[in-house]
Amino acid sequence: MNDKVCVTGASGFIASHLVKQLLDKGYHVKATVRSDASKYPYLTSLAGADKRLELVKANLLDNGVFDSIVADCDAVLHTASPYIVNVKDPQKDLVDPAVKGTLNVLSSCAKSSSVKRVVLTSSMAAITDEPQDGKIFSEADWNTKSDLKRNPYYYSKTLAERSAWDFVESSKPGFDLVVINPFMVIGPSLSPGLNESNKIFSDMLSGKYPAIMALIWGIVDVRDVAKAHVLAMETAGASGRYLVSNETMKMQDVVAYLNQQGYGNYKLPKVSLASPFGNKIMRLLSYTQPKGSGSYLRSHLGKGMSYDNSKVKNELGIEFISAKQSISDTIPDLIKWKHLKDKAA
Repeated sequence: MNDKVCVTGASGFIASHLVKQLLDKGYHVKATVRSDASKYPYLTSLAGADKRLELVKANLLDNGVFDSIVADCDAVLHTASPYIVNVKDPQKDLVDPAVKGTLNVLSSCAKSSSVKRVVLTSSMAAITDEPQDGKIFSEADWNTKSDLKRNPYYYSKTLAERSAWDFVESSKPGFDLVVINPFMVIGPSLSPGLNESNKIFSDMLSGKYPAIMALIWGIVDVRDVAKAHVLAMETAGASGRYLVSNETMKMQDVVAYLNQQGYGNYKLPKVSLASPFGNKIMRLLSYTQPKGSGSYLRSHLGKGMSYDNSKVKNELGIEFISAKQSISDTIPDLIKWKHLKDKAA
């Protein structure tokens, strides 16, 4: 078992769960954050943190800053990367941090004699930026359509992952690389911040969606994504990429489930535009939205999503939390962190 593990971007939605699971399993964790340790009580208060968690301040883009951080680590779990749908400058705000940050971390890992495995958090965004009816996506697929104008976040994740594989191929470092490609990650948060995927639910319940649209989401629980990282680190035979998602749900089914679970007193969308005519309307309206949101709508409306998650099940032995259970755990958590008003109060 690896003894000391570095987690980059430890304050993040996925990474904080990752830190928790590693501490629960007895690992010593060296976690990088952007500010002083006092800013992260949700990490320093975790069980085992007082003896086995070290928070280290590090800027992802500072060359060489990770050299000393990873020098004595057995494994590095690199999760740090910006997740912003709408940005003013995609190159500066998304692509540069994702690619340069990844290469910065890998370069430091290559200098370490102790790092034997790096697990990189990538995304389904590196697999595809557009669902295709009749197409079953797998680890063999790569997103070839995104650019700085079309789904720039997807573009940043694709370039970051490709740069990681290129680095390993050209540098032949002393570690092997394993990549996790999760779909839409939801679930309870350990931190007060609101991640982009959970925000879909707070927006849906707050009346920010004008209608039910023909969207379909591949859903995976944040606790399962963290578990997949740990298993990818621990499993000697783990290799390549792992598409991590449990099941898909249509937006109309999500809304129906939320109503069924007693959230009908919130401002859930009621009018359905999940039809060919509705898709035309929403595509026209998408041009009135911020660029990132508009691009997402135009590339996803009315398209089915299918994928094969057998590799992560068979090779890492993961058993997924159901999408409905994840949703059921997400909404009370949004209320707890005051991202949603408590209508029952």
